[in-house]
Amino acid sequence: MKNIIFIISLFFLINSYSQDLSQPKGGGTLDIVLVSPGEGYSIMNFEGQISGYGSVFVKFKVSSINSSKTSGTLDGQGRTILEDGTLITTPLKGTWKRNGELMKFYFTDAINNGAMNFVMWDVKLLDKKAVVQYFELHGSDN
Repeated sequence: MKNIIFIISLFFLINSYSQDLSQPKGGGTLDIVLVSPGEGYSIMNFEGQISGYGSVFVKFKVSSINSSKTSGTLDGQGRTILEDGTLITTPLKGTWKRNGELMKFYFTDAINNGAMNFVMWDVKLLDKKAVVQYFELHGSDN
């Protein structure tokens, strides 16, 4: 009987901390407005509309970890202006992978309103576009 109670408790504990990544909470398309190459990295600026967040402005330092420049790390900042004029900020940390002209960005944010998201971008370098999907890990404190 103790084993059954333990298994049921473990099941509820695991499910209460799991995240649903099957359906994004929102997304949109951002424009690449700047790519500035450096030694082993590039600075990339993006702007556009993201559902649930409004006007979004992002700056990333995209650093490579190999000589073929097919993967690496992301370090950046995001700013959002909501419809009511509220400014939201977040640091951005993650990784990327490149195959030809397509880069995939994977990162988390920690928004100053308490929300946290797992975010995936498909960055199409030649089209100068980034298709964004985000998955809410925690809602805002408001």
